Amino acid sequence: MASSDILLIEREADVAVMTMNRPPANALNIDLISILLDQIQSFARDEMPPGIVLTGRGDRFFSAGGDIKEVATVEVATPRLRMFHALLCEMEKYPSPLVCAVRGYAVGGAFEFLLHADHVVANPECQVGFPEINHGLLPAVKGMRQAARILGQKAAKELLYWGELINASKALRLGAVDQVVDTDEVIDRARSICRDLRSKDRKLFAAIKRSLNLTAQMSDGELDDMTIADLPAYLDEEISAEARARFLAKNKKV
Repeated sequence: MASSDILLIEREADVAVMTMNRPPANALNIDLISILLDQIQSFARDEMPPGIVLTGRGDRFFSAGGDIKEVATVEVATPRLRMFHALLCEMEKYPSPLVCAVRGYAVGGAFEFLLHADHVVANPECQVGFPEINHGLLPAVKGMRQAARILGQKAAKELLYWGELINASKALRLGAVDQVVDTDEVIDRARSICRDLRSKDRKLFAAIKRSLNLTAQMSDGELDDMTIADLPAYLDEEISAEARARFLAKNKKV
């Protein structure tokens, strides 16, 4: 699997580890956003899309968020923000598991990555939040909406209005991260979680993920259409049929 200087990619079977590599803080410039977007889209086109573990190089920063030098003017900021929005959309609809492995700071746009992931493993030194209001910036609207959905309105307001970071313990309580492990265990634990999720029936997983992430703005009729459209995607799959057969056989013995 090809890697770039700023995004290192290591693929083993059904899991691809993508490491953001822009020292010292893995800041999200337009080049890194672009290559993340292209790579996730490329994986999504695979016949069997791998699970993705997204992490940052080093133990101090998952990522410090957007590169502030690229939001100096409207002309410079606009294409970058459009591309970042597109990246969040791709993360949200990626048909296989996307797990973030966080060591150190994950703030601003990087925090939005966590909020759009399927699972987040962090170390005790992790710090997350939206410092933008204190830096003359505004988070992506999609990220703010996701913060309210995942964390609740009250917690989202606290993070967005005050711009203060929270530690791993509070992030765990709020649901911003899913588990906290020692720093040297973060990548292996994230890879293990990703592999376990990837072992599930892939069409069922994709349908569940799509239903959780993309249906909030849909009408009841659209939801019904989606439910019916998903039927052949998993009822005709051998692995799903075998799972139903095992369940029925188990219940007959009870």
